[in-house]
Amino acid sequence: MNALKPAFSDRSAFAPSEGYRLLPFRFNRIGDRYIATNDVGEYVFLAPSELTDLVNYRLAPTLPVYRELQSRHFILEDTSRVAVDLLALKYRSRVSRVAEFTALHMFVVTLRCDHSCHYCQVSRQTEDRANFDMSREHAEQAVRMVFRSPARRLKIEFQGGEPLLNFDLIRHIVEYATLLNRDERRDLAFVIASNLSRLTDEILDFCREHRVALSTSLDGPQDLHDKQRPLRGGSSHAAALGGIERARRTLGNDAVSALMTTTPDAIERVDEIIEEYARTGFHSIFLRALSPYGFAARSLVRRYDTDDWVAFYKRGLRRVLEMNRAGFRMREEYTAILLQKIFSPTGTGYIDLQSPAGIGIAGIVYNYDGSVYASDEGRMLAEMGETQFMLGHLDKNSYEEMMTGEQLLAPLDATVLESAPRCSDCAFMPYCGADPVFHQATMGDWLGHKAFSSFCAKQTAVLEHLFELLETDPGARETMLGWI
Repeated sequence: MNALKPAFSDRSAFAPSEGYRLLPFRFNRIGDRYIATNDVGEYVFLAPSELTDLVNYRLAPTLPVYRELQSRHFILEDTSRVAVDLLALKYRSRVSRVAEFTALHMFVVTLRCDHSCHYCQVSRQTEDRANFDMSREHAEQAVRMVFRSPARRLKIEFQGGEPLLNFDLIRHIVEYATLLNRDERRDLAFVIASNLSRLTDEILDFCREHRVALSTSLDGPQDLHDKQRPLRGGSSHAAALGGIERARRTLGNDAVSALMTTTPDAIERVDEIIEEYARTGFHSIFLRALSPYGFAARSLVRRYDTDDWVAFYKRGLRRVLEMNRAGFRMREEYTAILLQKIFSPTGTGYIDLQSPAGIGIAGIVYNYDGSVYASDEGRMLAEMGETQFMLGHLDKNSYEEMMTGEQLLAPLDATVLESAPRCSDCAFMPYCGADPVFHQATMGDWLGHKAFSSFCAKQTAVLEHLFELLETDPGARETMLGWI
């Protein structure tokens, strides 16, 4: 009887016939060339013939691209482990943020608000409904949980509603956390996300004493801002600009930041929005897309699609680069985050661009009622009836139960991009991230079908545009690299 033939060939059958070996990499086509990336975010542009020669072990060692591929850990020439060990060190540095969880702790001190924003992501309540305020007991429980995090740098962010409507509790939380930190000795920071309409001298004095920063919303020129963010009995734009000016005088320019949201009314006005930021004295802007949660999902009749927002972003980035060439320093923050992912050895801590997802690991939310959520978006989704991102309750669950339970571990396990369908083969994977809350809201599962995911389409379009600028526009490259 003939011996059975082995099911698999010996590993020697797969050895290259030439003098180099391939390390893992992925590639996508951009224009008439290919971009190849590896696990640590190094990238090389290749002509189609170069890519073909590379994978068939025919690439000539005398070519400049050969040395570039070798220096960036795409190929090995010998059996030494030095290059592999260096690659492993870079990978360890890149994912080191996972061990530093959880740095951002968001306290929803109230759902009450004096604005009625059309794109509001939460179920805001009127100012007289104090039963939607966080209690002092829950606040203290949450502060103690903050210090259970292993992160050396901790940030407590106060949200709402309008958090200044419950400023007494903010004061107590800051003082209590500062007291506990005498023993903990963490790098502790505070920020209040506010529309600034209730800003007083007393609040400003407290913020100055305790180094509390302020973050507000500025959606553009007055007509656009007031339409999107109605304030009963006045102009929300005037209130925001007045609060920004007063805060800068008391706290300094760097202690006040602003965010905008791209609504259908804003989609054709990006130049005006950026110029409003510059006129108001800001030197950065975050061109932020609309989120599919809360009132934003229910009340906005008109919509825009991913292509509309990408066109908005490209026009905005072009305007920002023009302002820099004209001598006015301005940075687009979403671009800066992606550039950090591309060029920094440690990547970025931005929650939406992590693998596994940044929920729970990068940030966590303590709701007004004592419930705890893996992300702010998870809290917002719960307002729409889906509570799967609720980790537990301060009265019922321990830190260990919430941080090691299936409510958190299951979506984290599902959102490791290195093993996710389509993501694992995408050249942009090292610069992208998983957003399970977004995909649950839009596609009904944590990972989503990438061929139909607007998150995936947006990231791909933006990254393609950035790499094209980096490769073809030296002036844009110099400006953008200055942002990181």
